[in-house]
Amino acid sequence: MTESREGKPISRDEFERCFTDFRYTAFRLETLQNYSVGGEKDPFKRFMSDGFQGFSAAVYEWGDEIRAGIAAGRRYSRVHVVTEPLSDYLRFECACGYRLSVTAGEDIRILPVQEGDWPDGIPRLDYWLFDSHRLLKMNYGPDGALLTPELVDDPEQIVAANLWRDRAMHLSVPFTEYETRFDIDMRPR
Repeated sequence: MTESREGKPISRDEFERCFTDFRYTAFRLETLQNYSVGGEKDPFKRFMSDGFQGFSAAVYEWGDEIRAGIAAGRRYSRVHVVTEPLSDYLRFECACGYRLSVTAGEDIRILPVQEGDWPDGIPRLDYWLFDSHRLLKMNYGPDGALLTPELVDDPEQIVAANLWRDRAMHLSVPFTEYETRFDIDMRPR
């Protein structure tokens, strides 16, 4: 398989190595309002029927990874552009994922927009940026299922991803501030 300007699809093992091989920073830009993650199906169903009942094993594992990384001198941050009113999935993600990740030390920020709006200078593109130079473009299907991550080595795209990161961080608010507008199930107060 040849690498293109768009990027090189990577395997699951290569994807996981991105999280163990970075030295200083991992940044995530999220732009979808619904993700379809296999391991979240049952916790999402429980959330929809019973509200917040705690965190899943996968969320605890991510929290442990964050804590270990921070102890090793790494920083984790993300910005999620969210359309308000929040989708049921985003309510679930915030209540049953982000809260624990923030407690573990991840700097999660929210960039809220009204339906039909989008922030200037921010693409509708999901990606991870490791150490400001390793760009992993996340490709999703219309249903929010991950199709393939692609490693991008085009310098122009990497510089653009750094600019988008900086703009998103500037326009967003910390999750801990954002969540004060909502109840435990992320419904507006």
